[in-house]
Amino acid sequence: MTTELSEAWEIFESGDPQGSMRILRLAAEGLASAEIAPLVARLAEGAGFTDLSEASTALVARPGDADRLYRFGYACVERGIPALAAPALKEALRLTLAPPAPPERTGLFRRKPEQQSEPKLAPRRVLLELVTSLERDERHAEALALLHENDALLSDWPDRYLTVYNAVMSGRIDMARQVFDALSAPEGVWVEPGSRVGRMLERAAAVPPTGLRDLRGWHYVLTGGLLTTLSPHGFEQGMTGRWAYVQDDFGSCRHGLERLRTVLDAGGRKPASIGLLPDRGSRALGLAAARLLGVPASPYQPGTPDGLVVAYDLNECDPDLVAALGERAAGELLFEHATCWTDTPAATADVCTMLVQTVIAPWESGLRLTEDGETEQSEPDERSAEELAEAVLAADPAPQEGDGQTPADPDEELAAFVSRAAGLWASSPRDRVRSSGPVPSARFA
Repeated sequence: MTTELSEAWEIFESGDPQGSMRILRLAAEGLASAEIAPLVARLAEGAGFTDLSEASTALVARPGDADRLYRFGYACVERGIPALAAPALKEALRLTLAPPAPPERTGLFRRKPEQQSEPKLAPRRVLLELVTSLERDERHAEALALLHENDALLSDWPDRYLTVYNAVMSGRIDMARQVFDALSAPEGVWVEPGSRVGRMLERAAAVPPTGLRDLRGWHYVLTGGLLTTLSPHGFEQGMTGRWAYVQDDFGSCRHGLERLRTVLDAGGRKPASIGLLPDRGSRALGLAAARLLGVPASPYQPGTPDGLVVAYDLNECDPDLVAALGERAAGELLFEHATCWTDTPAATADVCTMLVQTVIAPWESGLRLTEDGETEQSEPDERSAEELAEAVLAADPAPQEGDGQTPADPDEELAAFVSRAAGLWASSPRDRVRSSGPVPSARFA
């Protein structure tokens, strides 16, 4: 038993199943699937995942069986642990691609009669599930390499569409375009995914990203949205413009609204009204935006033309309302201040201030420094949305200085980008994009 697996068992037996699973996720590529299956079965039992528990137990009984490896991997994907699925599916794919063993001989010249068995697991089926597991783990370059290596197994839909998608998500636009142009016309459920990746390629052709650290450029290619700020901290240490954790303040909210105004001016868009979402934070930011832009504000009504819908954090809004925002009214824009990049909202905003993993809003309880240099938990700000809007408008809009390593990003540069993107901006469905794409950023485990 490896050190990592021993540690995972110890942590599980100490009463910390989440910690045990965390170790398995991180060490999965170095562990045999059959070796971790007993622990996965116990974890699955505790979580009530009968399918995964049964698949794990079956794999323990026949560790070298391709079908059982596949079923274990499939159950892991279904239960949101693709890191454990990938090694099992890789082994299943190797086994299904291996030539069959010759039948045993009986006597000098006679072969043993073949026995009836279950149909052999198709390699293509395993490959597509393996690609799914890698996509869920944002390992797009690996998925692309596997698809390219096994192209002879593939059909156009969905197989080579997945080649296009993973090429885009790996930053390989030229390859994606070449494969996409050769695809047959999609039918049925594949029409919309085909259109979605086609829109990505169209945006990449109109405004090509400048490299694999061009966060704004890739955010636009993948989502069609405009990112207005880059984190001033840790750019060279792996954040590349995203935030892992933000304890937000009113000045940041005001700065975000000022950058929104830059986008509207550069894009030639003048909203007729502000649509106020019902949660207190979004309402406060919407009221502040209305004052700043000099337009009226009223509760959001779906279908209102030329409106600007303002959200603080869409993941904190009513899920049904956010899902409805996926389809835009004529001339409508959606602005979100803090966009979660590790758990993206159901509708992608047309403009967002920053990409964050975890955000503490200015009116929420958070940590603060005392006069003695100690940290303490602050009390939440219980003021009304109207009072919070006044605090936003009164705040200093100057951006944080940061560590000086993030590339300069003045208003003029943002405006120039918006001008280049304006032809395709805010003209298509607000597709949810679950992957962070080619630009890597460090994140909490």
